[in-house]
Amino acid sequence: MGALPNPTSNLQKVEKWHECRIDSTHWLAYSPYIEIPTTGKVKNTVCELLGMSANTPTDLCFSFTGLTRRGGETGPHKDGWGVAFYEGKGVRMFHDPEPCATSPIADFVAKLPIKSKNAICHIRQANVGNINLANTHPFTRELWGQYWVFAHNGQLPSFTGSTGIYEAVGDTDSEALFCDIMNNVRQNLSRDATPEQLTETLVSLSQSYAQQGVFNCLLSNGEWMFTFCSTKLASITRRAPFGPACLSDVEVEIDFAAETTPKDVVSIIATEPLTNDEQWDIYERGEWKLWQDGEIIASGMVDVPDHKKEAEMTSPDPALHIEKC
Repeated sequence: MGALPNPTSNLQKVEKWHECRIDSTHWLAYSPYIEIPTTGKVKNTVCELLGMSANTPTDLCFSFTGLTRRGGETGPHKDGWGVAFYEGKGVRMFHDPEPCATSPIADFVAKLPIKSKNAICHIRQANVGNINLANTHPFTRELWGQYWVFAHNGQLPSFTGSTGIYEAVGDTDSEALFCDIMNNVRQNLSRDATPEQLTETLVSLSQSYAQQGVFNCLLSNGEWMFTFCSTKLASITRRAPFGPACLSDVEVEIDFAAETTPKDVVSIIATEPLTNDEQWDIYERGEWKLWQDGEIIASGMVDVPDHKKEAEMTSPDPALHIEKC
């Protein structure tokens, strides 16, 4: 999401978090740790996704720094965050139910150049499920000797998945969806299923979920990354000749030419563009892509309905553990 207007004016500090939703596009918030606008126009009121697919181990510091500003500073996504980095067959994961804009763990990760070919990050604005560590994305499960990692943006409040060996630990619709995907893949495909067969299953499941509500997702097994857009997703592929880029949410600029080699290919997938001086590809509704080594190896489009406005569909549940004013 973009920055709130006039980020340097109308600021104040108070003693504890409060949140008031004025209407579907306005919010009022206070924080004990950071100064943020007391009022502002919100362009996106759901969770946000960030994924990376690269042909060489690459750090996510630049994009991660931009995304975390939206977690309580330039945006309202303050209900937890998480990130998963594939390193060989292992996955290095960090989760925190606190706002990532003020999280010491997020600050540590932003400065740590963890090299990965596939990474998935999520910042949360809760709408289904309480605000706690168990409900922070991304979620992970093992299948066929690989860790599968999943993050979701959207809402399917009445979703009921199929039964199987995979069960949700928390109480979000997102984790229930992930378990449903894993149960379906395990029950209907074999370990030696072709990428085409796997993709067909993932697309079919994604389309069925998008019929029921907002379903934007990132899913990876460490070899590839599957992305599906129900309402909003964008991507950019950086390759030689590399140039500079500037983040939209914080004054940070990088010269990729000084950080890469001519053979590097790095693709970033995000809910909304993270830079203001590059050309991003905006997904269409119902568009899906399969990424590997920074390249799109398969893509397509399916029909999905146009649900009621995202802001209306994903307003936080009043029963959530958020202190209201």
